[in-house]
Amino acid sequence: MSFRIKRIFPIFLAALFAVGCETQQPTTQPQQPATNSNTVAAVNPSPSSSPVVIASPSPSPINSATAANSAPVTLPVLDAMFADENFAGELKSKLGLSDEQVTQLRTSAREATAKLKENEDGSTSAAAKNAHEQIGGIIGEEKTKQLAQFVSERWNKDENGNVNNAATVSNQPGSVPTDTRIVVNTPAYRMDVFRDGKLLKSYKVGIGYPEFPLPTATRKASSIIFNPTWTPPDEPWVEGSKTVKAGEKVAAGSKLNPLGPIKIPIGMPSLIHGGKSAAKLGGFASHGCVGLTNAQIKDFASMLAQVSNTEIKKEDLAAYEKNKTETKNVKLASVIPVELRYETIVIEDGKLHIYRDVYERGTNTEENLRKVLEANGVSLDSLSEPERAKITEGLKQMARNAQGNAAEAKTNSTDNSNVNKNSSADKKTKSESAKVTRTIKGAKEFVIEIAALKGKGYPAPLNLSKG
Repeated sequence: MSFRIKRIFPIFLAALFAVGCETQQPTTQPQQPATNSNTVAAVNPSPSSSPVVIASPSPSPINSATAANSAPVTLPVLDAMFADENFAGELKSKLGLSDEQVTQLRTSAREATAKLKENEDGSTSAAAKNAHEQIGGIIGEEKTKQLAQFVSERWNKDENGNVNNAATVSNQPGSVPTDTRIVVNTPAYRMDVFRDGKLLKSYKVGIGYPEFPLPTATRKASSIIFNPTWTPPDEPWVEGSKTVKAGEKVAAGSKLNPLGPIKIPIGMPSLIHGGKSAAKLGGFASHGCVGLTNAQIKDFASMLAQVSNTEIKKEDLAAYEKNKTETKNVKLASVIPVELRYETIVIEDGKLHIYRDVYERGTNTEENLRKVLEANGVSLDSLSEPERAKITEGLKQMARNAQGNAAEAKTNSTDNSNVNKNSSADKKTKSESAKVTRTIKGAKEFVIEIAALKGKGYPAPLNLSKG
């Protein structure tokens, strides 16, 4: 589902809400504890005669400092860009595309978005490969690369259309902030609030579908919008809806409004917002946004006001909640960096966490593992054979996409040469690969306890909110 708001942030509306998050009825049910199917624990490693760690070809960067804004260009994302009335003109003036080429790109992107529906066999690489083929067939290989760069640059803008020059990040994987910021690690489905380098609170979150992946970048939050409205776009999926119509604003507080009671813009095309069910946390839940339950987003907004030194009186909060149909934009006293990471290998106080490579960025490799260990003063070669054997097993299990296929490819639209040709996702037709993937098959995490890592690494979740 895609959407945009026409009267709030006129520049920002285009790309942000055209790929926004799916409609979800609010729920206050608590999140159930994670089942064993989501985590593979390997606390007591067993011996193995093959302690060689798997290494996938062409590994992607594992840190947001080296992979800024790295997210593949899919056709639905391109459709989001076309929602901005200036985008088509800029394609002609800056990339030298003809009117006919721009029209063909717009049509292909619109058709792909119109076909989106629930799917259990899609993947990021399939969506990116499909987009690369269709775009390349229209404008050629060189222009396709230029288009990917152009979209990446537009993705790095804030809600006012300005370049998002947020705070820098460390080059070290798993770095712990020393300042005040929000950190989201996408494959861990986790968001943390830091103040002056101290972790205050953690949240379990929902992430973007593989077809609408969250970018890897450092954004910034500058406002909290209470009781946001929603205007459905002029999209094919809206035409057949019995509940909403394109161009007709859905009021704040309406059950048809997918944003929940609060949204926090963090740069095109992403938001942090409510409206999600607790069941959506810890999985795919949005079209390029960080999803929270209504209870979580209220708590997070309070934390964000606190760390930004923004005074929001209790009576004001009560008034916003009471007057659900009245939108209120509260500007933060200080801008807070929001760091979007994609780190599938993380150390937390003696335990090595290996997360599923759900966006297929080829991150679960020996090379990346060594970088993570060395950043914590530990050498892979110094570990015992049983420990290295279990790490090998963990990397193999987690180096897979949401469907359980090997995730060995880079997923940006300018380089699809390493896409796994034997994957089931690669065999899909163009229309099938445009569907939204909602589920993850198999375990999401592999945990290994290693004595040499005790007391090292990124902090464990604190006061974790599960919904």
